[in-house]
Amino acid sequence: MNATNPEPRIVHTVEQPTAVVHERIPMAELSEFFGRAFGTVMAAAQAQGVQLAGPPFALYRGMPTETVDVEAGFPVNAGFSGTEGVAKGSLPEAEAFEAIHLGPYDTLGTTYGAIQERMRAEGRTPSDTMWEYYLSDPEMEPDPAKWQTRVVWPVA
Repeated sequence: MNATNPEPRIVHTVEQPTAVVHERIPMAELSEFFGRAFGTVMAAAQAQGVQLAGPPFALYRGMPTETVDVEAGFPVNAGFSGTEGVAKGSLPEAEAFEAIHLGPYDTLGTTYGAIQERMRAEGRTPSDTMWEYYLSDPEMEPDPAKWQTRVVWPVA
């Protein structure tokens, strides 16, 4: 890794309530799904008067292939209840490796690779669940080279 993509580090995550849309979709439809899911979750949280508690995220169950099992939404403050199309969920408490990826989403594989290498070097096994926080809003920052994504990958 280089200065723009810091080395993965070990972190301890705390359980975080979330509001999400959960689907199994073709990888090719991921960005369309994110736009729809983030908008749907924001509207549901606003309708319930529940505050968003962090940036949008996506949680992946299993390694993505042609299709992906994904939840997309927002961390929320307590009090959210599931509604039509939006589920109440949570990000788990876990020991995890995280890294900030700088650059376009299609280069996230390099950051995942670095995290896997670090886990192997420390004799750890990656869990089959990982998530990404999208720290940059592509509408506010049109240059993909400046986008920041926080990748969190728990150990099994």
